[in-house]
Amino acid sequence: MPPAKPLWREYLEALLVAVVFATFARTFIVQAFKIPSGSMEPNLLVGDHILVNKFVYAPGRWTAEAALLPRRAVRRGDVVVFKYPEDPSRDFIKRCVGLPGDLVAVRDKQLYINGRFVDQRAYIEHRDPRTYPRTPFLPDSLRRRDNFGPYAVPRDHYFCLGDNRDNSNDSRFWGPVPASYVKGRALLIYWSFPAAEEQRGASAGARWRQLGRVAARFFADTRWERTLRIVR
Repeated sequence: MPPAKPLWREYLEALLVAVVFATFARTFIVQAFKIPSGSMEPNLLVGDHILVNKFVYAPGRWTAEAALLPRRAVRRGDVVVFKYPEDPSRDFIKRCVGLPGDLVAVRDKQLYINGRFVDQRAYIEHRDPRTYPRTPFLPDSLRRRDNFGPYAVPRDHYFCLGDNRDNSNDSRFWGPVPASYVKGRALLIYWSFPAAEEQRGASAGARWRQLGRVAARFFADTRWERTLRIVR
C-alpha cells in the first residue's frame, strides 16, 4: 500500500487543479465583464457585472463539448463583447445589428437593414428629442448619430450599436468590428451595484475608495432585482 500523501500536498494539488480549471474556463468558456458606461442602457446599467459566453462563437467541429455548449454564428440582435477596434486592449459591449454583406443605414434615428426598417423599440432608447440632419455645418459626431450610411458591412465584420442610441460610441463612428475581435455573447447579470461611469487611468486611491464603498454598502445598494437576469 503506497504511503499516504501529506495533507499540505493534497491541498496544493486541489488548488492547482482549481486554478487550471478556472484558467481554462475563463479562456475558452466564460468570462466576467463589468459594464463601464451607459451606452447599453436601459438593458445594461453601469455597475452590472455579467458573464460572457466565450464558447458560443468559437470555431471548430461539432463535438461532444459542442453538444453541451452549442456553437453558432453571431446573429443580428446578439449583445456581444469585443475588442475595441481603435484600442484592442479595451473591451466594448454593443448589440450586433449588421452581419457581413448587410447594407446598414440610419435615417432620422431609425435603423434600416438591406432597405427594410428594423423595429427596435423593444430594447433601444432615444433620450435626446432632437434629430440632427445630414448637413456639413454640423459636427461629424452629430450627423452620423442620427443619419448614417448606407454602409455595406465587409466580409468577416459586424456592425454594432449601443442600445442607448443617442449616447453610444459605436460602429457609426469607428466602423465595423472584425470577427476575430469578438470575444463572446453576453449571457446574464450575476451581480449589479450602482457605480459611476469608469474613467480611463483612474488612480489607485480612487479604486480603493470604490472598493471600500462596495464593502460598506454591499447589501444595501446591490440591485438584487437584476441578479441572474438574462441579457437580451
